[in-house]
Amino acid sequence: MPDSIQRWMREVARLTQSGPLARAAEMFRAPSGPVVAPAPSSEPEVVVEVAAKDVSDAPHALDAPAATESAQPQRETNEAAAPAASAEPSAAGHLGLTLTGRHTEAGLARDYVLFLPPALPPRLEPLPLLVMLHGCAQDPHDFAAGTGMNALASEQGFAVLYPAQSQEANAGRCWNWFEQQHQQRGRGEPALLASLTRAVISEHGLDARRVYAAGLSAGGSMAAVLGQTYPDLYAAIGIHSGLASGSATDLMSALSAMKHGPAPRTDAAAAGPSDNAVVTAEPVPAIVFHGDSDAVVHPDNGVRAIEAALDRAELSIMDCAAPPPRVEQGQSAQGRGYTRTLHTDIDSPRVQAEHWVIHGLGHAWSGGSANGSHTDPSGPDASREMWRFFSTHAQPERRSQRG
Repeated sequence: MPDSIQRWMREVARLTQSGPLARAAEMFRAPSGPVVAPAPSSEPEVVVEVAAKDVSDAPHALDAPAATESAQPQRETNEAAAPAASAEPSAAGHLGLTLTGRHTEAGLARDYVLFLPPALPPRLEPLPLLVMLHGCAQDPHDFAAGTGMNALASEQGFAVLYPAQSQEANAGRCWNWFEQQHQQRGRGEPALLASLTRAVISEHGLDARRVYAAGLSAGGSMAAVLGQTYPDLYAAIGIHSGLASGSATDLMSALSAMKHGPAPRTDAAAAGPSDNAVVTAEPVPAIVFHGDSDAVVHPDNGVRAIEAALDRAELSIMDCAAPPPRVEQGQSAQGRGYTRTLHTDIDSPRVQAEHWVIHGLGHAWSGGSANGSHTDPSGPDASREMWRFFSTHAQPERRSQRG
């Protein structure tokens, strides 16, 4: 990672923890921002950004184009048809098909990278899809290298989609999880990411019932928003070093939650951001990783993320009717200790929420590779544990519906 990005991230972390929050906010808004090395490409990056606006939700049927205010399809990829394919080795250092493209929805446009694993023995079911949302000052290639998710996808047989945040949308390349216009179904970045997810599923024949979203820091926080706003699309979510949906409504409240932990909950906060459509779906299971030495995002935010998952499932940490959580103590092969807490459904042994507290871990992806930024190779393997959790969850069978 370039020195300019490292300096920017250190300064933001310092100001968030000990300096004035207003100055930290200026760092995020600064038009100069951190200079991020562009992803390998034969073409210069061109990003167009406009304010988020309301759009109608796409029908649940994945082959139907998303409706917009003008009732005209707004999906597009590079070359106006299909993304360009490359058989180059992935960032994880193994062969696989890497596709790059660009998607437009809700007045927003974002680039993306899609990894499809090498050919595996014949199987009857289509591939699942995992949407991976990078953190601030990262890009898809860096995030893929750091998490090692492409290697795991090749081993286990699933596709990985890496949307890319633009520097024009956020100076630090952070997903705007903390802004109200990006916290609601059918608006802003959640609408864009859901539309991109549906388009990729449709184009590549992926399994619409086994779709998951995970991310680090701001990416984990946006994964939480996706779980809240599109429970009919994502079968489970993973939040690493992030915040629960509804933890903030603007940049200042976001910085406060990052520094001090989440504010006391209200009924409105427990319900999460308001939706502009009624959705009937199963509650979205969540797996949460957080280091208890995280100096960028307070570890209490991990607890709030678990509480949010249990709220959606109508469970409670203090609910006498729910099975007691199972708590396990463990240690990684490299000697990093952790506490793992599992919450199961009332009527089944399925784990609804899984909370990993990694002892001594800072703001970094647990068990990640030093080939990427914001990783700690000494922790338990968050990528493998997330996929294990995801693979036990799928959307229920349902008829195509608008939602």
